[in-house]
Amino acid sequence: MFEGFSEQTIDFLWGVRLNNERSWFMEHKAEYQKVLYEPMKALGAELAEEMERIYPGEGLRLKVSRIYRDVRRVKYGGPYKDHLWLSLRVPNEGNVPPKPTFYFELSPEGYEYGMGYFCARPVDMEQFRRRVLREPKELEPLARKLNRQDRFQLEGEVYKRSKGTVNPVLQPWFDRKHVRLVSVHAPDVRLTTPELKEELLDGFRWLKPYFKYFKAMELEPPVL
Repeated sequence: MFEGFSEQTIDFLWGVRLNNERSWFMEHKAEYQKVLYEPMKALGAELAEEMERIYPGEGLRLKVSRIYRDVRRVKYGGPYKDHLWLSLRVPNEGNVPPKPTFYFELSPEGYEYGMGYFCARPVDMEQFRRRVLREPKELEPLARKLNRQDRFQLEGEVYKRSKGTVNPVLQPWFDRKHVRLVSVHAPDVRLTTPELKEELLDGFRWLKPYFKYFKAMELEPPVL
């Protein structure tokens, strides 16, 4: 049962960032399990169960990351990640567009959660732009809804050169290499309580129309 993260969780993540080597980690491996990995798994399991009710039949699958960095990337930051996350998404099957993904991530700076259209190839985002040009009124109300609140922000790397001109409310979406709707927080009391789960679920409910929009991308004709 998820009871919240420990008050030591953020301290542990700072420890990883400042002491990213095997000897330090092995001395603190039990702490990693207790204050970070086990609570993250418990949170993920409860989120997955509740998300099946919110998104019935979608087949969202839980993935909890591990702290061990891919050996191919060790030279870029040491053998361990200084952040941990969980995600809920429908797995890709074959050569299809990326799936919208719900996520929660912990780092030394705090936590964030939201939904992203990750791992998009240039051809996938070209497909997205064609849809925006063809049916701008599908995305316009979602873009305006996002602009009227301050819980989630639109993020994602922007192309150096614009991909074209559209309605000003859609332009920030149109010129991105991928799309992410994110809520960012410094460490706060919610992190150490079971209420964190409810905070995430409430946010994931709010994101439902955005999830549906990006899930429908798999029905778009391929870019040849």
